[in-house]
Amino acid sequence: MPTSRLPGRFPRHLTAVAAVASLALSLAACGGDSDAATTAGSAADGTVTVGRLSNGAARQTTLKVSEVKALNAELPAAIRERGKLVIGVSALPSGSPPLAYVGSDQKTLTGSEADLGRLVAAVLGLEPEVRNSTWENLFVGVDSGKVDVAFSNVTDTEERKKKYEFASYRKDNLGFEVARKSTWNFGGDYEKLAGRTVAVGSGTNQEKILLEWQAKLAKEGKKLTVKRYPDLNSTYLALAGGRIDIYFGPNPDIAYHTRQVAATPRATRTAGEFSGAGASLQGLIAATAKKDSKLAKPVADALNHLIDHGQYAKWLAAWNLSDEAVAKSEVNPPGLPLDNS
Repeated sequence: MPTSRLPGRFPRHLTAVAAVASLALSLAACGGDSDAATTAGSAADGTVTVGRLSNGAARQTTLKVSEVKALNAELPAAIRERGKLVIGVSALPSGSPPLAYVGSDQKTLTGSEADLGRLVAAVLGLEPEVRNSTWENLFVGVDSGKVDVAFSNVTDTEERKKKYEFASYRKDNLGFEVARKSTWNFGGDYEKLAGRTVAVGSGTNQEKILLEWQAKLAKEGKKLTVKRYPDLNSTYLALAGGRIDIYFGPNPDIAYHTRQVAATPRATRTAGEFSGAGASLQGLIAATAKKDSKLAKPVADALNHLIDHGQYAKWLAAWNLSDEAVAKSEVNPPGLPLDNS
């Protein structure tokens, strides 16, 4: 995924660091597990506005979306009668543009993930309610029933299928980010990580992949140091300060960030990509619901309706993610294998 495909920038009067700090402060005010305004871009009038309040990360686009009553009928009775879809995103503590973060009004959750959740809710004839949390609490919310479905860059894995059911909606590509002056490149070979210090998000799919590589290198007598930071701002400060050599994370985040800092002393570049499902399988990002909730199928059907009627492509284009499109949403497609998850 080339970095040039994410042209969005914060307004010129904000530096990249100031923009990140602004997001961090607004998100911190939300607490560890919070609701956010959901009326923005809702489908009360038959439309959903994607990219609203995006602070330049997306092209605001208003889409016509009508309820499909046959798909509403597929929903579990409790959700259908409630008339609301509770959507979980993990934008705490400091957000991760363009996926999930607090918008320019300092209170509304925006990002590609929340917007897709709103589109799905509209097709299902439900009011969207977007709830914000940390990554760890996202799954707690699904487990406890406080959240119906997570739209939060969750990778489909065979391990996760023990507890959750999935409806895929985007390719899962991971990236390696380095300082622009660095000569290191991944080149598809984990051996090149030997002797390097790599930061990764705790509890993520990419962490599991990285730890497997670390174990393989250890058996060869080679060292790979893994670091974890509380948020992206801390990670990028460590990269700029030379405390880490590489950041291994979601490619949309990395592509966006390289654009933000391109004209600054902290300029970075993408140094390679890797599938979120390992070397032999294209990884997939999926809407995530509790296993046996009977939500994956209606969500997948709603996603396929959006694909078939063009709103899906317009959503991707608005957020500069068109090269991560999938041809169709699948229920519980093959994911990262158990021996690599």
